[in-house]
Amino acid sequence: MTHTILRLPAILSSTGLSRSTIYLRITQGVFTHPVSLGGRSVGWPASEVAALNAARIAGKPDAEIRELVTQLEAARKAVA
Repeated sequence: MTHTILRLPAILSSTGLSRSTIYLRITQGVFTHPVSLGGRSVGWPASEVAALNAARIAGKPDAEIRELVTQLEAARKAVA
């Protein structure tokens, strides 16, 4: 299984959101936190971004997306 990490420009392109909106959604709990790539570099697992995009496309309410974010971030810790 390949674990691809997407940097911010790819996130902006795949979601259609701005940088400030991505970080606002992180604080609202409807987007996953980035992972550290070392130094000041961060990225997001591509599988998480795909899951969040799919949830938005399916019209899931924010409450369900918050639950999904919690599950995705918990799965990160289970792998580590």
